[in-house]
Amino acid sequence: MTNMALSPKKLLHTKWTATTPQNREKHFIVVRVKQDEADTQIVTEVTLEAVMSKRQQTSHWRDLSDETRWKAGWL
Repeated sequence: MTNMALSPKKLLHTKWTATTPQNREKHFIVVRVKQDEADTQIVTEVTLEAVMSKRQQTSHWRDLSDETRWKAGWL
């Protein structure tokens, strides 16, 4: 999957690499996809979990399209 072809319906359990790792956290998995309460077809945010530390962070799902911050897959 390339960052430009993000499908919000297929985000759960996808793997991501941070381009600028912090706290030695480089590899992440999408563990939660939050949908709009009024329209479940609309994704509002995702929760990413660091593989090594299990720390979670939540952000808008389109942030994953920013290739200066995220690369699809584990590199």
